[in-house]
Amino acid sequence: MTTSQTQTLQRTTDNHAAEEAPQFKTLKLTTDNHAAEEAPQFKTLKLTTDNHAESGEPQPKTLKLTTDNLAPRAELQPQTLKWGTDNHAADGEPQPQALLQWTSQCQKQPAESSSPKRSRQPPARAPVAPPAALEDRWRGATEEDVQPPLLPFRPKRTPGVQLDRQGEYKPSDVFRLFFSKEVMRTLCSNTNLYAAQRTAAGMKRQWTDVEAEEMLQFISIIIYLGLMKPTAARNLWRKDRLHTYPFPATVMPGYRFEAIMAYLHMSDPAADKVNDQLRGTPMYDGLCRLKPLQEQILTACRAYYHPHQNLAVDERMVATKAKIGMKQYMKDKPTKWGYKLFVLADSSNGYTCEFSIYEGKARTPSGNGLSFDAVVDLLHVPYLGTGYHVYVDNFYTSSKLFCHLHSMGFRACGTIRENRVGFPKTDINALPKNAQRGDMRWIRDGSLLFVKWRDSRDVTLCSTIHRAYSGDSMSRRTRDPETGTWSSKHISVPEPVMAYNKYMGGVDLSDALIKYYSVTRKTSRWYVKLFLHFIDIAVVNSFIIHKEMALARQKKPLTQKRFRELLCIELADCRQLPACPSAETTSEASPAASAGATSGAVSSSPPQGLDQGPQGCFPVPVCKVSTNPSLKASQGRRKCVHCKMNTIYMCRSCNVPLCIIVDRICFTEWHDKKSTQ
Repeated sequence: MTTSQTQTLQRTTDNHAAEEAPQFKTLKLTTDNHAAEEAPQFKTLKLTTDNHAESGEPQPKTLKLTTDNLAPRAELQPQTLKWGTDNHAADGEPQPQALLQWTSQCQKQPAESSSPKRSRQPPARAPVAPPAALEDRWRGATEEDVQPPLLPFRPKRTPGVQLDRQGEYKPSDVFRLFFSKEVMRTLCSNTNLYAAQRTAAGMKRQWTDVEAEEMLQFISIIIYLGLMKPTAARNLWRKDRLHTYPFPATVMPGYRFEAIMAYLHMSDPAADKVNDQLRGTPMYDGLCRLKPLQEQILTACRAYYHPHQNLAVDERMVATKAKIGMKQYMKDKPTKWGYKLFVLADSSNGYTCEFSIYEGKARTPSGNGLSFDAVVDLLHVPYLGTGYHVYVDNFYTSSKLFCHLHSMGFRACGTIRENRVGFPKTDINALPKNAQRGDMRWIRDGSLLFVKWRDSRDVTLCSTIHRAYSGDSMSRRTRDPETGTWSSKHISVPEPVMAYNKYMGGVDLSDALIKYYSVTRKTSRWYVKLFLHFIDIAVVNSFIIHKEMALARQKKPLTQKRFRELLCIELADCRQLPACPSAETTSEASPAASAGATSGAVSSSPPQGLDQGPQGCFPVPVCKVSTNPSLKASQGRRKCVHCKMNTIYMCRSCNVPLCIIVDRICFTEWHDKKSTQ
C-alpha cells in the first residue's frame, strides 16, 4: 500500500443521479505526487475519460489531466482550490449557487487508499446576504423627492446696512466706522510705546509721537500704494521724470512714512513680552500682536451690516514667504503659500461678516476635526439669528457637521467627498460609468440629501435645504465626435447644484474685490502683513456699504477705484487747517466737503468741532522741538514748497513748510507771490 501527496486545481459541475445523492459532472486538473517504497520515480501526463456503471453508484464523466511523481513514503497532504457551481436537491434544502474556496486542507487517508476519496456531502455554503431595503438604493431623476420643511428665517436685525439710509456718508465717514477713534487711539498708543522701546534699544531713526490724524494720513498713502502699485514705496517721493507722484509729498515726507511703518505696532509691547515668556505652554497666544486691532475690526464688521439669508464659508490666503509656523500651503488656491483665514461672507455682495486666522493648529479642539470647528466658530446665533443657509465646499461638508448645524437652526449645502463618514456606501442603482451628461442619482437619509450628477465629471453634493430635482436645466456646449461640430445642449441639473453655483461665491467675490487694489506689500514683520489685510477688509466692506446705500436710494454708486481715490484724498485732508486770506490751499481739494457732492473743492470753513487756533500767517516749527540739542535744528524737517530745501519752519495758517534763512527767506517770497496772483 502507498500514500500520496496531492495538489489539485479543480473546476467542477456535478450532476448526481443516484438515489438521495447529488448529480455532478467533473472537469478535473490534478497534480499528484506519489511515493511508494522501492518504486521508481516517474511522471505521467494522462488525459482520460472514465465511464463507471457499477450498480448503485452514480455515472460520472471525468476529464482528467494528471502528473504523478512517486517518491518515498509520505502521508497524504492535499491542497485543493475548487471553483464550481453545485446544484443540490436534498429534501427540504434550497438550491444555492456558491463560490467556494478552500486552502491548506490537510486530511489523513487510510493506508489502503491510493487516492483521496471524494466526499458525497455538499460543502458548507456561504451565507447569502438579504436583499437590500428599498430605501437603501440610489434613485433617478424621475422618482419624486420630498423637500424637507425649511426653518423660518429669523435674523436678529433687518438684513442690510445698519445706518441711517437718509443720511449722507462720504467714503471717509464709512471707513472710519471700522478705524474708529478707539481703534486709532489704540494703534497710536502702542506704536509710540514700541518706538520708545526700539529707540531705547539703540535704533537710530528720527521719531516723534504719532497722532490719530497723522495715522489716518499714513493709511491714506497705504491705500494710494494699492492704486498706483509702485515697485517700492519710496518711489512715491522721487522727482525724476520716470517717477512723478505729486500726491504723497503733499501728505507727509517720505522719511516720516518709513518711520511710522518701521514702528507700527498693534499690541502693548509689555503684554507681548509677557506672552513671549509663555511660548511652548498652552497659555501662549500666537496672535497676541494682532488681537487688539483684530477684535475691534470684527466688532465693526458685525455692527454696521447684517447679512442676508445665504452665507458662504471658505478659506482666504494672505500671501507671505515668511519662515513662520502659521504659513500654510494650499495647492488649489491662486495664492499657494500664506496665512490662512476662515471667512464667513454674504453671498449676495461679498461682505466679510466674520473671519478667523488659522495658527497652524486649533487652540481648543473639540475632537470633531478642523473643518467642523472652523464653520461652527464662524456662526454666532446671538449675533446672526436662525434660518440661515450656509454653503461650503468639500473640505467642510460632512454628515456630522450638517446635522449639528440643523440643531443650531442653520441649513447647509455643499460638495462632499465620497470617503466621508456617513456617505451612502450602497451601489444599487448607482450612477454608471457610461452615464450621459446630465444623468443624476440621489438618496435621502432623513434631512440629509446626497446627489451625484454627471457633468464633464461626476459632482457629488449633500444638502439639508433642497429636494433632489425640480426640473431645472442648463446649457452646455458639446462636440459631436463624428462630425467634430460644436452645439448647445440643455441638460438636467439637480436643485442643490443650481443653488451651490449661485451662492457659494461669496468669499471668492470678496477676494476679487480685495485683489483689484490690494494694499499688501512685503514686510519684515509678519503681523504688519495682516495689518495691511485688515485695511483691505475695511476698505472693501466700506465700499459695499456705500454701494448698498446708494442702490437703496436709487442712485448710481461709485466704482471701487473712484471710491478709493476719494478715500485717499479725504483721509489726507483730515487735519488740514483753513487757508490764509492771501493764499490758496496747495493740496488737492476734498471731493465730498458738501453733502451729496462727488467732486469739487474743499470747504473754506474748518470742520466743525475742531479748534481753529490763532489766525494769520506766522512761522512756527513743523514739529515739537526735540530736547536733544543735536536734533533741534534737524528733527522733523520738511521740504520747502518754494525752494525744495529742507526746513524746520512752516506757516501757521497755510500749513506749508517755508524757509527762513538770512540768504533765503522763502516765507516772505512765497506769500508775496501768492498775493499777486
